[in-house]
Amino acid sequence: MSDKYSTSRALLERARRSLAGGVSSPFRAKLPVPLYCADARGSRLTDVDGNEYIDYALAWGPLILGHCHPELVEAMRRHAEMPINYGAQHRLEIDVAEKIQELVPCVERMTFTSSGSEAVHVTCRLARAATKRPLILRFEGHYHGWFDSILWSYRATAEQLGPAGAPLAVAGSQGQPANESQNLLIAGWNDLDALESLFARHGDQIAAVITEPILCNSGGIAPKPGFLEGLREITTRYGALLVFDEVITGFRVGLGGAQQLFGVTPDLATFGKAIAGGATLSALGGRQEILELLGNGVAFGGSFNGNPVALGCAEATIRTLSRDGGQPLRHAEQLGERLKEGIRQAAKDAALEVQVTGHGACFWVHFTSAANITNYRDTLADRRDLLDRYLRLMLDEGILLLPEGRVYLSAVHTEADVDQTLEAVRRVFAQLADG
Repeated sequence: MSDKYSTSRALLERARRSLAGGVSSPFRAKLPVPLYCADARGSRLTDVDGNEYIDYALAWGPLILGHCHPELVEAMRRHAEMPINYGAQHRLEIDVAEKIQELVPCVERMTFTSSGSEAVHVTCRLARAATKRPLILRFEGHYHGWFDSILWSYRATAEQLGPAGAPLAVAGSQGQPANESQNLLIAGWNDLDALESLFARHGDQIAAVITEPILCNSGGIAPKPGFLEGLREITTRYGALLVFDEVITGFRVGLGGAQQLFGVTPDLATFGKAIAGGATLSALGGRQEILELLGNGVAFGGSFNGNPVALGCAEATIRTLSRDGGQPLRHAEQLGERLKEGIRQAAKDAALEVQVTGHGACFWVHFTSAANITNYRDTLADRRDLLDRYLRLMLDEGILLLPEGRVYLSAVHTEADVDQTLEAVRRVFAQLADG
């Protein structure tokens, strides 16, 4: 039988002789087949073997306008013909910052950097400086970047996590110094009683609580009604800061992010991925008196911070997403909700136990018998064997998904894309049901 991915496989073998593991990010090696891409336009991607896919991976989320959107291409062309970096100030920094300030509720001041991990790192430093407290409280399963100080209890097993009432700090990587966890508290998500207990014991030492407002990285899990409001009330009561990691939700679930969607305003928020449509940019925004500590006692820098090319892409992306009162994002959400419901119905028709969770523009497919998924531990019951078969069969059908079952929608996906995808889902589910 012919191998439709033979050129990708050959390139991977070649890459392994020069690149560590053959890939530039180890997460990419987990795809059913580590594809090598040749081109992409809109919602469609073509690999080096000539296979075409409907792309629901979207470069792990940043491509909110899909591939090669004309306005983004024009912005990159225009700024590529100018100096690509000054290492100094330019007008576009102000233009983009003012637009984000206008759209996002918490942003009184902001700063730019290059990656979500960097944005989280400086956020934690600012929180400790502003409160004069050492501890950051984070939740199991949430991802806030790969730095030693924060990559704890992200993708741990149930045994590693310990009892739900007293969760352990589990390092996310070999090579992490164990003492980095001394400045963290770990909690289960969506559990205000557990949070109250932690604050009762450590409240005067907690600088900030950091959370994904929708748990996009580990299951597409929504906050329970009242949970984010409870976080806001508890942190305010104890004088700690509330930080929303909106690296995924920012400029994806709405122009104002999840904080606008849920009506809960954090003290600080990080942004990345969709903010510049795929260009290398992240940002941190929040209360003026906290952000003004940057350069006034809090060290922070970066040669590429606020470079014109990335900010030109951000300006074009935000301008495009803002059209017609944010209709492009509503379009992505509406298509995603239709796709979610179609997957649920296909699973029911095939008598498969499947849960579909998350927001329309970013959701997850779980093969599980669990009736409810409300925190990371609930996802540990997922059937990985069925998911792996599903992902590979969907790839063969021309549907590109991320290796965990995550699905991203863009503003340029179409009804026809959803129709084709649901036809593929029905065929794949029938195969899974047959064993």
